Amino acid sequence: MTDQELLDKYYSDGNTKWMGLLLSRYTLLLFGVSMKYLKDEEEAKDAVQVVFLKALTEIPKYQVTYFKSWLYTIAKNHCLMQLRKKGLVRSLEEINHDPKDESMEGWMLEDRERLLERMDDAVNGLNAEQKACVTKFYLHQQSYQEIAATSGFTVLQVKSHIQNGKRNLKITLQKRQENEK
Repeated sequence: MTDQELLDKYYSDGNTKWMGLLLSRYTLLLFGVSMKYLKDEEEAKDAVQVVFLKALTEIPKYQVTYFKSWLYTIAKNHCLMQLRKKGLVRSLEEINHDPKDESMEGWMLEDRERLLERMDDAVNGLNAEQKACVTKFYLHQQSYQEIAATSGFTVLQVKSHIQNGKRNLKITLQKRQENEK
């Protein structure tokens, strides 16, 4: 069965057997992502287990359409939180890079509070439409259609607000990072 068929079965009857089958497909992907960020085999194994549990508790709250991407995001965010707890985070460029693009080099030490403060300030600096769409898309993992249905925007407007908001966030964060140097 495809990922979508397993998701549909899970959403229709709530049987976690379907989620178990689906999650088992991505064990190696999750382990790879965890190793990439945490650089420790035992920590990566633990992270996979935590991500499985988080996925099982979070999936009922959302109508997930791209399971692999959703799961990857959970894994990446968990690993970044682990690094933040240790006082290490990657540079903004490393955090946001395409996982297929391995040209990024090295680690940077970054103060956790400064990074979170800059991100929060940058999001709050967006106009209301961009802030609403970016927040719903990235933090609440809503689809374009879900955002359009609740916001009154068309799907094209939602896409535009997200694209422009993302660009404005990048510009703002880059300027603030340059000013701190």
